[in-house]
Amino acid sequence: MLTFTSYTVENLRDPFGILSGKRYEFMINLDVPEEDELYEENGVSARVIFKVEEEKSAIVSYDLLETTTGRVLDFDMEEDEEAALALFCTEHLPE
Repeated sequence: MLTFTSYTVENLRDPFGILSGKRYEFMINLDVPEEDELYEENGVSARVIFKVEEEKSAIVSYDLLETTTGRVLDFDMEEDEEAALALFCTEHLPE
């Protein structure tokens, strides 16, 4: 199971008013156990685009990155990990 260690969140502006709802970009540092296939010596972060529209919220997209270099990792999270990530984003939305 992944542990979220720190994060930043930023409101993404839609200058043309094309998108419905609000979008947020989360940068979340992950604590990945060494035995996990996601493990990277330089750390792993997730860049998440999260959508909030009325009472619904969901992950639009995410990338896993090597924290130090920003290199995109070619891995996908498992369903339970994605669900935990979505819950984390929901609980840490800006007021």
